[in-house]
Amino acid sequence: MPTLPHQHRTIRSLGIERQGEPFFFHYDEGPTDHGRVRLDLLYTGLSAGTELTFMKGTNPYLHSRWDDWQGLFIPGEPSARFPVNFLGYMESARVVDARAPGFGHGDLVGTTFGHKTGHTADPAHDLLLKLPRAMDPILGIFVAQMGPIAANGILHADAEQFGANVPFLGAGVEGRPVLVWGGGTVGLFCAMFARMGGASDIVVVDPSPFRQEIARRMGFEAMGEDDAVRHAKTLWHHKIGGRGAEYVFQTRARPDSLNRCLQALRPQGTVIDLAFYQGGMDGLRLGEEFHHNGLSIRCAQINRMPRAVAQAWDQRRLAAETIRLLEREGEAIRAHMITHVVPYDDAPNFLRHLVHERPEFLQIVFDAT
Repeated sequence: MPTLPHQHRTIRSLGIERQGEPFFFHYDEGPTDHGRVRLDLLYTGLSAGTELTFMKGTNPYLHSRWDDWQGLFIPGEPSARFPVNFLGYMESARVVDARAPGFGHGDLVGTTFGHKTGHTADPAHDLLLKLPRAMDPILGIFVAQMGPIAANGILHADAEQFGANVPFLGAGVEGRPVLVWGGGTVGLFCAMFARMGGASDIVVVDPSPFRQEIARRMGFEAMGEDDAVRHAKTLWHHKIGGRGAEYVFQTRARPDSLNRCLQALRPQGTVIDLAFYQGGMDGLRLGEEFHHNGLSIRCAQINRMPRAVAQAWDQRRLAAETIRLLEREGEAIRAHMITHVVPYDDAPNFLRHLVHERPEFLQIVFDAT
């Protein structure tokens, strides 16, 4: 769709019209105001673990209202209703009209504005990260949100070890064996950040042979859940402190997987939990290893950096760390982790295919170029 700077344009947005039915929503966008930057979408990544909850009707916002003041979900008062017109948070875009300092026509940025064909951003409020000129722009989808999600998991381990004095991202896993539970995008980014931080051993855990093979292609040891518990308890023994992993980074939204994570820890070890659970916790047994080994579960979500380091380590800094990671790992990510590149126009049909046919995938990208 051609863009006319300083003039109105029509934006298409991928959303969910009703449960199980994706659609394109259209709206008009006015001219670019001073202090704003107009963007054209290049690529937008699907965060399947979050976005498919709207397709399936399991997202908590469809059933409850988040009360930010109390920090509580209020049941029976949904804060989201169908149609859900906007989804997504993994975008790579080109600047087509720059009316804010620091940006020029043609700049490529990683940002978060949803599966929309364009967006007018306010750099004073929106996170816009310029991509290095040598970087493949498809990798820009990871910069502003997905990479920082995983980096924040690593940062939580750092804060466990160093409190407010974290010297560098990954310091908490340096020289330590870690398990990464789940071989999806978040899990593999956690594994790559752990590698960049100097972890001594990294094992990616996933029941899917497809995802295990991708992890191996990315240079990691990979195995199923039962094997991972045996591996940690057999090989990772400590003269003082028992057997198992110091940290497990949990990215599989299943209570039975969380329970296996606890079993794989050494006494007083920690699960850093990045998963998005939508149901109950029937498979979690807190009276067993959790209780007897004095274990911890630490939730790590992108809007909550560790309190001790939140002033020093904000999302922009984690995004900068993501760019540094992409410069090291980008070629392998492009070759192995991005398993599907789908034309943007085909996105609704592809989402239907994804839900009904359940193909193997890792990272799906919608291409608007």
